[in-house]
Amino acid sequence: MKVLIVEDNKQLIEDLSEFLANNGFVVEQAQSFAEAADKTAIYQYDMVLIDLGLPDGNGLDLIPIIRQDRPDTSILMLTANDGVDYKVKALEWGADDYLTKPFHKAELNARIHSILRRKLGSRENTLSCGPITIDLSGRQATANNKQLNLTKKEFDLLLFMIYNKNRLVTREGIAEHLWGDHIDQADNFDFIYNHIKNLRRKIVQAGAPDPIQSMYGMGYKFMSQSQ
Repeated sequence: MKVLIVEDNKQLIEDLSEFLANNGFVVEQAQSFAEAADKTAIYQYDMVLIDLGLPDGNGLDLIPIIRQDRPDTSILMLTANDGVDYKVKALEWGADDYLTKPFHKAELNARIHSILRRKLGSRENTLSCGPITIDLSGRQATANNKQLNLTKKEFDLLLFMIYNKNRLVTREGIAEHLWGDHIDQADNFDFIYNHIKNLRRKIVQAGAPDPIQSMYGMGYKFMSQSQ
């Protein structure tokens, strides 16, 4: 899962980046309104964490900018202002949730997973797609109730594909979400094929049908059982 943190406090943004990276997220940073607007226009993020007070603008004003071009991106507002008006306005403008500073990092992690579960229509701490189940907290996956021995990248790939089930995802899109914005410096994306192949093999070895459909020349689709 790829996250953009928009925060001008250098110490806080570094602390949050390290924490989220250690919890399996691909993390990018923006320390100003302008930088955040540029990054969200160019790159696709699963979630954007936005500080309300930025040196060159109001974080609230980023919400409609993101919503216009990236309607599927989740937005979590971070604010030191505990006023109800700001929270109501953030939600009315399209934020998925808000978190008041100071906050515990564990709460931030829980809020992120809560938003992700709501996006995928699950109230539990697990996500299911056909015979495949993902434990978000434990970062474990099973197929036909058999644990899949996945690498970190394979787990992130599986989560990303379930998040985008029944949609075409390109190799470039997969690479960007798993490795971050610097991936556009790569000469090619052949390594994506190897991760897809290994993920498929482990799912099939567990006795489940291969859910990944290759779309020649375009990318891949993770097909839900009902498709």
